[in-house]
Amino acid sequence: MNEVERESTLELMRWVVWGQRRIADDWIRERGLTHEQSAVLAYLSKNPEAIQRDVARATRTSAPSVSRLLAGLERRGLVQRRTQDGDTRSRRVHITPAGSELIQGFEEAMDRVEDEILAPLGAAGQAQLHDLLRRLASRIEPPSLP
Repeated sequence: MNEVERESTLELMRWVVWGQRRIADDWIRERGLTHEQSAVLAYLSKNPEAIQRDVARATRTSAPSVSRLLAGLERRGLVQRRTQDGDTRSRRVHITPAGSELIQGFEEAMDRVEDEILAPLGAAGQAQLHDLLRRLASRIEPPSLP
């Protein structure tokens, strides 16, 4: 692989994320999904009965963006949104059997991508990088939710 000079740490981080997305694209594109849609379906498969606010928080995006994304998934029959006890502000999101089938294998595919990208670091380097990134991420404010 060609080693490319990067000027800043954040530019290097963007480069690594770009590499992850590029590798993951094939798996996601084969299923007619975007990265955001696949992340939401993966979250819902692990968190049945989540409310939209939980989905927004987990995907680190705004409530209006999640609402639009869920509307598209709902049109495709991959999720269902239901109001909870007549409260239209609190909607539970359920992955449908079609959504579950489509996303099956997502976690394993993303684990393989992560393994491939992080392999040059070895176990100790991966643990150190994980700790450093966790420390950085803890200081970043998530999108505000209504």
